[in-house]
Amino acid sequence: MLSTTRRGFLAGSGGVLAAGLASAGTAQTAEARARAPRNIVLILADDLGVCEIGPYGQRIIATPVLDRMAAQGVKFTNAFAGSSLCAPSRCALLTGVHTGHGTVRENPEGGTQHSLNSSDLTFAEIARLAGYRTALIGKWGFGPEQPDQDSHPNVRGYDEFYGYITHAHAHQYWPTYLWHNREMVAFDGATYSPDFLRDRAVKFIKESAKDGKPFLLQFATILPHSPSEIPGDAGRYQDEPWTKANRRHAAQVTRLDAHVGDILDALREAGVADETVVVFAADNGPHHEKGVDPNIFNSNGPYRGVKRQLYDGGIRIPLIAWNPAFTPKVVDEHVALWDILPTVADIAGVPRPAGIDGRSIRGLLTGDTYAGHPFLIWNRPRKMQAIRRGHWKLIRFNPNIAGAGAEGRIELYDLRGDRGERHNVAQRYPDLVDKLIELLDRSIGSDPRVPYGLTARAEGGDVVVSLANGSTGPWSKVRLYLDKDDDKSVGQDRLAKGESFVVTFPEKGKVAHARFKVDGEEVHFRIKVRPTPA
Repeated sequence: MLSTTRRGFLAGSGGVLAAGLASAGTAQTAEARARAPRNIVLILADDLGVCEIGPYGQRIIATPVLDRMAAQGVKFTNAFAGSSLCAPSRCALLTGVHTGHGTVRENPEGGTQHSLNSSDLTFAEIARLAGYRTALIGKWGFGPEQPDQDSHPNVRGYDEFYGYITHAHAHQYWPTYLWHNREMVAFDGATYSPDFLRDRAVKFIKESAKDGKPFLLQFATILPHSPSEIPGDAGRYQDEPWTKANRRHAAQVTRLDAHVGDILDALREAGVADETVVVFAADNGPHHEKGVDPNIFNSNGPYRGVKRQLYDGGIRIPLIAWNPAFTPKVVDEHVALWDILPTVADIAGVPRPAGIDGRSIRGLLTGDTYAGHPFLIWNRPRKMQAIRRGHWKLIRFNPNIAGAGAEGRIELYDLRGDRGERHNVAQRYPDLVDKLIELLDRSIGSDPRVPYGLTARAEGGDVVVSLANGSTGPWSKVRLYLDKDDDKSVGQDRLAKGESFVVTFPEKGKVAHARFKVDGEEVHFRIKVRPTPA
């Protein structure tokens, strides 16, 4: 059976309905279940401006694949990054928690960059609980460079990892090593890593299609982050009257577009395109590093600011979702990267975790309902914070930061007629400023999450299995067991929100299983048993 969220995805899918499936509120057929998109591919660009690709108005850099993808899919016009720079934005993406609450709130150069920890729940862990094969190919961005620690991708939900662990290492286009799972693999310094990692992503798709299990792939390319390096010359941009850095930056964006095409081609050739939701996004606004001038390309469009700034140019991102059966449309609702985790939970058919800031955008993909954000928050500790509520946006600059002076500075913008954030109206609306600051301060604090999901560890000859209900409601008819041995399962009638159910099995097993019901629909979790750390 399917969970309510999975059933909701089937029932609400306008694109799938076009293929003749049942309408919302009716019983779902086996055919409907079989044809629903279940695989997830997330393609994440690095430092790509919102208007640096054709669907958002780019006229100089060619991006034909993304142009077609947006024309055939769902294009979001008000999508926002988790932060205006890499690591905290990716933390928000992975965990569903914005930078007022998340573990990672800053890049290394801006202060202490924390690593992910054992309390962080990623969307890959959500998918793996539901039986997905998971992979991260490309940039992780959180240290340390050590295997078997809580911030390693294999520990945080990815079965397959190939790429860069740390933020600094991911600046190298011609690396002397990459990580493959828990091992460091030597490279010759002559391999262009974006092409190599593209090939690994294609390989994962083809292998997963043969395996038949649902899969989640996060292809986190480092294109078009600085430095502006590509093999050979700048191709079609070689004769443009720009600097070498700008010519090669344009070539990087077009190469990224081609890599997206390779991913889509691999899905079609493997016969799983119809079963897959592809999401393309970026981690923050455009960079202006090592000679690149975003003004040449109008990279941030009409919006003020670039990477590292909390003006819209630094935090607006392209976001496109594609499936062959989606009804093409443009969505103006405000969405953010921290919406990805609950969306993955919905597609995978598992209960959404409680204590997160994200809202599932599944309804926006399928034409179903959507519970939007009352406001959005960005937090760069000791530097600046921002809040967006409706058409109002407030930015608070901390004292002695960005020319704010000893008292700091407050800026308020009415984005209805000032999307370029040029006219600070804070003095005109002091009561509104006070309300937004109060809301901003209430939204910055400790992490609100609670334990969620299934864990299992071997202790001597025993296996300790724990199921934590970190969702928004109760679970019933709970059963825990090892491998397929349901005859030896242990049950509990009800597991309330915030409660855990722990069972010790006096035998070893390779996989621990949980089976329970949410609103009458059955959900399954499964996870490999891990040995107790020494």
